[in-house]
Amino acid sequence: MPEKKDKKGEMLTYISFGIGGAIMAMGIGMYLLKMPPIGGVIIYLDLIIVGLSVLLAIPGIYDFMATRRVKKIEERLPDFLRDLAEAGRFGMTLAEAIVVASTGRYGALSDEIKRMAAKIEWGVPVNEALESFVERVNTPLINRMVAIMIKANQAGGNVADVLSMVAHSAKETQLMEKERSIEMSTYGFVLVTSFFVFLATIIILNTSFLPQMGKAGRAVAESLAHSAVTNIPVQIAYQTIPTIRFMFVLATIMHGVGDGIMIGLLRDGKVKGGMLFGFALLISGYLILRLSGAV
Repeated sequence: MPEKKDKKGEMLTYISFGIGGAIMAMGIGMYLLKMPPIGGVIIYLDLIIVGLSVLLAIPGIYDFMATRRVKKIEERLPDFLRDLAEAGRFGMTLAEAIVVASTGRYGALSDEIKRMAAKIEWGVPVNEALESFVERVNTPLINRMVAIMIKANQAGGNVADVLSMVAHSAKETQLMEKERSIEMSTYGFVLVTSFFVFLATIIILNTSFLPQMGKAGRAVAESLAHSAVTNIPVQIAYQTIPTIRFMFVLATIMHGVGDGIMIGLLRDGKVKGGMLFGFALLISGYLILRLSGAV
């Protein structure tokens, strides 16, 4: 069964891109027009970061909540399938087994099972009830497992054995996903650590190295201005220090967003899965630079 598009998620993504893009455009306009800080505090980079944060945070939070819902629903799926298989061994049809199972407790899956059982009691064929269940829940694992259940029910025969195999397969899939998540979390930790090491390096350069280079450059320039020597081979281009500081900020933004998205790709294989991580690294990195005087 093809996975249905999440229209609500797409709409929120478009809204976040519109709002975030507008705020970023304000910041870019403020920079191009050389406008003074708003209220004497808010600079153009603040607006750009806020806009980028909106662009990342809204889809990221929605995807995080949707993923958590999917995991909660899929977590109890093997138990539900196993109970259906046991009921089938006692001579119940698939429809009767679903109605009986609807009285059990399956966490976040319980409400959906009760809806499916209610449709069956109203006379809806069990295959249609299962298809409606898939459309409402729409998770990859449930899509695969229910498709097998529908085919087995249509083919007839011993559905209980098929349900037992499906339950075992669902449990094995969940265990493999947990193992993969644990392994990938190690790489995620490495990425986060590297980001903050990079951030610490920038702060040290901004607070210690660059100010000293600026003082030395100005001292050399002043000494040259009061002497007749003009062909000194070594000079310090201290005028470029503000540009270097700005490049450090840009590097922090790209590093934070890029690392966050990479974490999401490693964990879930989705760009949206890393937007929340990118938002967290972006905000924390920029605030640290802002408070340390690097911006």
